[in-house]
Amino acid sequence: MNGTAQDFLTRCFAPGDTIALLLRNENTAKTQQRVVSLERALAPRYRGWLAHENHSGTNIYVAANPLLAGSRKRTKDCIASIRHLYIDIDVNGEARLAALRASELVPEPNVIVSTSAGKYQVLWRVDDFDFYTQEMTLKLLAMAFHGDISCTDCNRVLRIPGFRNCKYDPAQLVTVEYLSDATYQPDDFHLYVLREACLIPPIPQQPIRRDMQTNSEHDWAWISRELAHGKDAVTLTLELASHRSDKPNPTYYAQRTVDMASARLWLMEGTSIADVIAMLESRRQSELPAALCSARAREIAATAQRMIARNKVA
Repeated sequence: MNGTAQDFLTRCFAPGDTIALLLRNENTAKTQQRVVSLERALAPRYRGWLAHENHSGTNIYVAANPLLAGSRKRTKDCIASIRHLYIDIDVNGEARLAALRASELVPEPNVIVSTSAGKYQVLWRVDDFDFYTQEMTLKLLAMAFHGDISCTDCNRVLRIPGFRNCKYDPAQLVTVEYLSDATYQPDDFHLYVLREACLIPPIPQQPIRRDMQTNSEHDWAWISRELAHGKDAVTLTLELASHRSDKPNPTYYAQRTVDMASARLWLMEGTSIADVIAMLESRRQSELPAALCSARAREIAATAQRMIARNKVA
């Protein structure tokens, strides 16, 4: 590990933190995960091993948030605290990064990592974020600035600057720019405007019972059946919203349930994911700003795709 990588880890984590390192070789499909203390990762011998692996074609990543001491896995349950917000920008990187830096919705980033030409990871160091607020904010960041909507988990891994990105031939050096030493609070991010525009609901307050079919499961089965029989989606949305006044935001609940069921049905019928996204955008374009409508459609289509994949495995 060179000085750039060492400096990045030292800035991102505190002494005594437990961190998760992920090593993935694109050629051999071999993946290794190491959960170690920050001090061990920075030890000369360990740094040398990481450098050797990277030189041999292995990509090096680190989890964005520290883990609980004694953890052996990088699951969400193992995350000790929220240390960072982040967004992964892979398309039209220069323009979207410029828009982010000029926006009044977010404070100045702490770190910008260039993972390859025109592709960036942007990080903010934060405090007083719980897990729900972090993941909600990550989704809103991705919607607002066209980031990767799949990179919104609290246990997400990031590339470490100073190592090479081995997905390319030749491999590209991952570089870093430090912009701020501030630590931000939830109120520093003014994304509530987008939250209201997207009608994103608050976290449910009641636990879901599994000993019987819940109302939401009943709604899902009903909507899926009606869509399969050709019922109009707009009519279904209005009906479901009127039936579920118990929800904190019945309109959002109905829109998302109908759109998710539609996306799942279309994908199972063989429609391409690009066409699914286009149809979802067309359905909601009169209700949401264009950029948010597009991001929302991509997120729903991707979620429906994962849902189908999980059912096939099961």
